[in-house]
Amino acid sequence: MPQPQITQSPASGAGYFFRGMSLAIQPGTRRFVIFPLFINILLFGSAFGFVLSQLGDWINGWIAALPSWLDWLSYLLWPLLAIATLVIFSYIFSTIANWIAAPFNGLLAEHLEAKLTGEPAPDTGLKDILKDLPRIMNREWMKLKYYLPKALGLLILLWIPAIGQTVGPVLWFLFSAWMMTIQYADYPFDNHKVPFPTMRDALKVKRGKSLSFGSLVMVFTMTPILNLFVMPIAVCGATAMWVDHYRDQHKLN
Repeated sequence: MPQPQITQSPASGAGYFFRGMSLAIQPGTRRFVIFPLFINILLFGSAFGFVLSQLGDWINGWIAALPSWLDWLSYLLWPLLAIATLVIFSYIFSTIANWIAAPFNGLLAEHLEAKLTGEPAPDTGLKDILKDLPRIMNREWMKLKYYLPKALGLLILLWIPAIGQTVGPVLWFLFSAWMMTIQYADYPFDNHKVPFPTMRDALKVKRGKSLSFGSLVMVFTMTPILNLFVMPIAVCGATAMWVDHYRDQHKLN
């Protein structure tokens, strides 16, 4: 029987992201990382390059649309709008990539959990993945329904002169960080059929840990080159966090 890995639990959620880096390259894990990594590289390599090439023109156009009495804000608004735009598009790209890679991310979380706990690895094949596909896609849809109304409210806020362009990017980042934690922590939770509201409430109990993990995922997702590798690392980090903090309470659900 495999022996569980004995490692000291990170003190913060951000620490679990860095732990995910080491877990993703370990023997026995790498083969489950390949497909999510390929999807992420394919999507971010093309889409993110386009956004970066257009970013300056977009922001200059938005600033030009502001009233003339707010011209003095342009130096402050440029970096804030750049961050807000990168956050929005990073989350959009990440969501699309996760929809495509969801079955394989779940498989990665499943096998990594077995490795971390010393339990026998599940014998999951293509037939099992296809059988679970409707449930997995329904779960992704639930996350999207949770995201859309809140994102719409924040998008409206961004168009409010002065207030929206200063407070809006900060709120966008925090909300996106929260959604990143929900996105990646959901794979191990869903493997154990934990309902989405139960998973969300469990993450809220440790909100600081959740936000620090999601914030680091968000920073890496916004960073060119690094964002190509973030998906499998985040899955591994979130799975380690599940094993250390949530599994004992929720694994029987």
